[in-house]
Amino acid sequence: MDQFLAAYDYVLPAEQIAQTPATPRDSSRLLVVKNSVQYTHAVFRDLPNLLRSGDLLILNNTRVIPARLYGYKPSGLRVEILLLEPQPETNCWLALVKPGRRLKPGVRILFGRQGNGEAGSATVLTTDAKTGGRVLQFEVPPDETLEAMIERLGQVPLPPYITDTTADPGQYQTVYAACPGAVAAPTAGLHFTPELLQQLKERGIHQVFVTLHVGVGTFRPVEAKEITAHRMHAEWLEVPKQTVEEIRRTKARGGRIIAVGTTVVRSLEAAAQSGVLRPFRGKTDLFIYPGYQWRVIDGLITNFHLPKSSLLMLVSALIGRQRLLDLYQVAIAEGYRFYSFGDAMLILPEARIEA
Repeated sequence: MDQFLAAYDYVLPAEQIAQTPATPRDSSRLLVVKNSVQYTHAVFRDLPNLLRSGDLLILNNTRVIPARLYGYKPSGLRVEILLLEPQPETNCWLALVKPGRRLKPGVRILFGRQGNGEAGSATVLTTDAKTGGRVLQFEVPPDETLEAMIERLGQVPLPPYITDTTADPGQYQTVYAACPGAVAAPTAGLHFTPELLQQLKERGIHQVFVTLHVGVGTFRPVEAKEITAHRMHAEWLEVPKQTVEEIRRTKARGGRIIAVGTTVVRSLEAAAQSGVLRPFRGKTDLFIYPGYQWRVIDGLITNFHLPKSSLLMLVSALIGRQRLLDLYQVAIAEGYRFYSFGDAMLILPEARIEA
């Protein structure tokens, strides 16, 4: 049953899709999964009382870039661009474009008022078979870098299910975001405030970082009828030496490794695929689903995820598919808010199942 896509579906009332984050951030609700049968309701700011001194939080310090750009074809047709990832060629990015069928190799996209090109341009080089996107080469002004050009032209892209036009893109960054490169936020981290992080430190709950530049592939629905046939879009990550060393020290003294978000889970588990956690820098297409043999993490803080998504399957691997779907029904009945700006779950190590 767990291998079939249909087993990861559920119905969510539209009014429970969060359009704006809780204010303050740590006032969001928290469903605490204590073991295989028990759960309680809390508020995110209760986290210092729910973890133990000696536990280690691992956070993803990626920063969302202004990856959505608008330009024009020379004909005047408006073009929407969503940057996915940089390419090895100079000033090139892989991007999703609309309308894609009208943007064949060789077509130029002009930026500026009504497409006069005063703000720069880009040329379509090739079509990417895996994503259906285009590789674009940007013509960068001589006094500017490509990064600066993107900052000048782009907007932070909010997920399509956030339709409230008053939503502030500035709220779609964690307070510890430091390394630009993501096109979507590691949303479990949006609940933290500087004050809460300090309170956790004072309780002996330390924090270290990994970087995974979140791409849209993480959030795309799985389409294969049997989930084992699904292939993840590779994402760039770094697990630094100091993080690996702190994890080893924590485990040696009996502390627990709590991942903040599924991107952290994928980072740590990808860096331990040899069987031993080591520093890692590169790409991963690791797909975690029920039956996965855990190597690093003990517990997880995560948001409520889209039906039929790879993220739902990852959390199912931690506590079981039926258990997770039952908890989702509890959250729906209790009026929890879902997805990027929504509420969160804390899955304690005692709730984890072994493959």
